[in-house]
Amino acid sequence: MSDTSDHDALLRRLQATLDAMPPVAAMGIRIAGYADGALRLQAPLATNVNDKGNAFGGSLASVMTLAGWALVSLRLSLAGHGAEVYVADSSIRYRAPVYGDLDATARAAPDEDWGAFLALFDKRGRARIAVRAQIEGGAAELEGRFVALAKG
Repeated sequence: MSDTSDHDALLRRLQATLDAMPPVAAMGIRIAGYADGALRLQAPLATNVNDKGNAFGGSLASVMTLAGWALVSLRLSLAGHGAEVYVADSSIRYRAPVYGDLDATARAAPDEDWGAFLALFDKRGRARIAVRAQIEGGAAELEGRFVALAKG
């Protein structure tokens, strides 16, 4: 899909999917944009704050995981595929407290190829891809593998 209105419609549909998940809605997570192969999610600190006045570690983990999930879901939708996407595994590094709104960016890991991922999905109806997500400023980073399964 190259038409901007189709692209925007997919982002709106993805936001509606996020909003339909009660924990995600409670966190106030919003899609902040998609450009150059990277998807950005944001969430307000006010609904994700801990007892120290900074971002709750679970919220950081959630927003990065959801950024990866949303990126894989979006790339499949852009290619015209209906799929269920799951996180298979992940590891997280926390480097510094976050005292502002949460801003996570996800992109395919450097050694990954969207074309190969989509080709395998076309062939087998399932595929996996590694994604890296990070909180703006490098306060936290997630490396995860996401699995896509054909709906059906």
